Amino acid sequence: MILADKIINLRKKNGMSQEELAEKMDVSRQSVSKWEGAQSVPDLNKIIMLSEIFGVTTDSLLKDELDLEMLCSNEISDDTPYLRKVTMEEATAFLKTNIRNAGRTALAILLFILSPILMIILAVAGETGRIPLSEDQGGEIGFVVMIVIAAIATAICIVINREMSPYEFLEKEAIETEYGVSGMVRKKMESREASHTKSIIVGTILCILAIVPLLAIQIIKGENDFYDAWGIGMLFFICAIGVYFIVKTTAEFNGYRKLLEEEDYSREKKYEKQNKVNISAVYWLVVTAVFLLLGFSFDGWGWKYAGLVWPIAGILYGVIYELKKLGKKK
Repeated sequence: MILADKIINLRKKNGMSQEELAEKMDVSRQSVSKWEGAQSVPDLNKIIMLSEIFGVTTDSLLKDELDLEMLCSNEISDDTPYLRKVTMEEATAFLKTNIRNAGRTALAILLFILSPILMIILAVAGETGRIPLSEDQGGEIGFVVMIVIAAIATAICIVINREMSPYEFLEKEAIETEYGVSGMVRKKMESREASHTKSIIVGTILCILAIVPLLAIQIIKGENDFYDAWGIGMLFFICAIGVYFIVKTTAEFNGYRKLLEEEDYSREKKYEKQNKVNISAVYWLVVTAVFLLLGFSFDGWGWKYAGLVWPIAGILYGVIYELKKLGKKK
């Protein structure tokens, strides 16, 4: 086993990300990435530091004929969790599937956010006499459209779940990648890093600016329910586009992190998840319950405002997630 593979496996067995190892080594993450991709070799001082960090000898690191079991004999007991092997072909197939479904996931969420727009506009248009329908009739037509759009989005989610189910182990089990996989994944991730950052920035800005059309309409038109309804529709539309950018790029990057076992997919986090309730699932089930409760309450007009639950819940989820990460880093 060559040095690059030994560093990868020792880092993962110790539940470290490349960033964490780089911090302990006082080097850049790119340096660790090059070591693991066999693009460069650490100098003697860094070899000594690696041996101290991982608790192994320098000889066991440098001698290719020593395998991982010999190298880690003092660190790994018989009850060490099984490491599932991921081949280059499997990793390539997963990345291709994940990229395709990242766009689908973003599309499904976009449709969920857009689904109540027509219902809100038709209900208010009927109430204000802008269309030859009553408020209830306009709302009911819009409700049917919302259900159809939600059904399409749900169907997309089912397809995503079916295609991604063979790779669920990447989120739950500790893995060991075949030689060359980590370097390939890291290279792809770095090539997409600039695009990822731009997508996050654009998506965030759009979500922040989504309120501007509604405020502008209220300033120009004053208190007018019909124009306010259009302003809310534009808010939903712009917010949906922003969320699309964020979800698509985040889902794609999570695929890289799963194979590299970094951040939320590190071995330490996987072991934690095995003994914890899925908070995200509980959160979105509660959000769905609130959406339905609000929609079916208040003599039917609750549907005008129920759609606001999704963008608000999405923003709150992002804020909570980032605060949680910040707290863990501190």
